[in-house]
Amino acid sequence: MISILIPFYNEEESLPLLYNQIVDTMVKLKREYEILYIDDGSTDKSVSKLKDCIQKDTHVHIIGNRKRLGKGEVLQKGIEKALGDIIIFMDADLQDDPSDIVYFLKKIDEGYDLINGVRKKRKDSFIVKLYSYFANAFLHTVMKSPFTDINCGFKAIKKDVFKEIHLYANNFRFLPLAAFYKGFKVGEVEVQNRDRIYGVSKYGWKKLYIGMMDTVTAYFIFQFAEKPLHFFGTVGLGFFGVGFIISLYLTIERIFFNVMLYRRPILQLGILLIIIGIQIAMTGIIGELIVYLDKRKK
Repeated sequence: MISILIPFYNEEESLPLLYNQIVDTMVKLKREYEILYIDDGSTDKSVSKLKDCIQKDTHVHIIGNRKRLGKGEVLQKGIEKALGDIIIFMDADLQDDPSDIVYFLKKIDEGYDLINGVRKKRKDSFIVKLYSYFANAFLHTVMKSPFTDINCGFKAIKKDVFKEIHLYANNFRFLPLAAFYKGFKVGEVEVQNRDRIYGVSKYGWKKLYIGMMDTVTAYFIFQFAEKPLHFFGTVGLGFFGVGFIISLYLTIERIFFNVMLYRRPILQLGILLIIIGIQIAMTGIIGELIVYLDKRKK
């Protein structure tokens, strides 16, 4: 079965059209499916209009939330409820074209575990496209990401992948990268990116800032989560090294040039840096022990 997950927030005009387009596509594909609409605390008539549209369609289920949780958390709820062995994520604003689902399924049927969409001729603002370009370039250069458009919300993934991958909140956007690092077979397909017909984009400056912070967070999670000493050890060694050089310099001055040290505040700085360096390195060692014990439990 194919589970199509659609998170939405105040999309009352778009939802009926999207429903009809998805049904048309799935009928042509002749594949068993379900559609899970996950309400992220909408304050308009989205839910009531959706109920009027779907009526008694047993393929469709609505998952409600009393307050806004964010896209990542509502998707997590949808995954827990999904019955399909293949899960497709789509946005509710009609910019994703359901007719592209066939390309995702073709790749999944070829043996891929996750397929990420690549939006061609994007309809977003210049600022959003510029941020996306630099974010993808950073991930590609620093983290060896194989993805061209990791922020694309249109993707397909085998449900079994979630047995090994656990993400939270806004870091859900890095699901493709997490699957790649776990050794799953990942790929991409080009998808259409249509103009937004109704409503306004919810992607503002606040989300851009959060996205940048999430990108930095993802870097540390994927690079150092299982080897924390690599990070803390390097930083600690830097502090320790600078402190050691300062202390060595002052020691040479005292022994060979009889320079008094009690009026040299830099001595305290050198000692402080050595202590800080040791503490940071010890944090890395404790992290390594936690990772080791966690793996033993599993």
